[in-house]
Amino acid sequence: MVWAQSLDGVIGLDGDMPWHVPEDLKHFKQVTMGEVLVMGRRTWSSFPDSFRPLPGRTSIVVSKTFTEEPSDDKLQHDDVHVVADLAEGLELAGELKTGPMIWVIGGGSLYDQALEVTTVVERSLFNIHVDGDTYAPELDASWNQTDQDPSQGWHTSQSSVQYRFERWERTLD
Repeated sequence: MVWAQSLDGVIGLDGDMPWHVPEDLKHFKQVTMGEVLVMGRRTWSSFPDSFRPLPGRTSIVVSKTFTEEPSDDKLQHDDVHVVADLAEGLELAGELKTGPMIWVIGGGSLYDQALEVTTVVERSLFNIHVDGDTYAPELDASWNQTDQDPSQGWHTSQSSVQYRFERWERTLD
């Protein structure tokens, strides 16, 4: 899974991210390029039209609404697939993937569902407190942080937000 969060776990407010950190968008692109992305309907809809579908990646959109009545013509793209639930999305992702990873990229309820089958999390952590209505899942003691950039402290973005990139991993039984 890939997500960006504030210190208090906020990942969204009113269907958008409550910050603008260009360096995080660049990192997201580097991590996900060439991979299969699984996302919910609202995450798909939150991308600007010019970035739907995300170039260089296969998108699987989990949505009962879009499955029944696809109202977005961008869903007709060859690199976009609509499924009714996460299990179907992960199965399809396994069939379509050409790279090493399948990334669940949101939203909050999809993260909660996918957490039990996930072994890698790429998390961008912002040194801020913000209001939000969507939260990242908690990583329990089964998770180990395996990388951090920078190794100490924080980067400072063009928008003056302090941030760091973290990789968390675990082994499933």
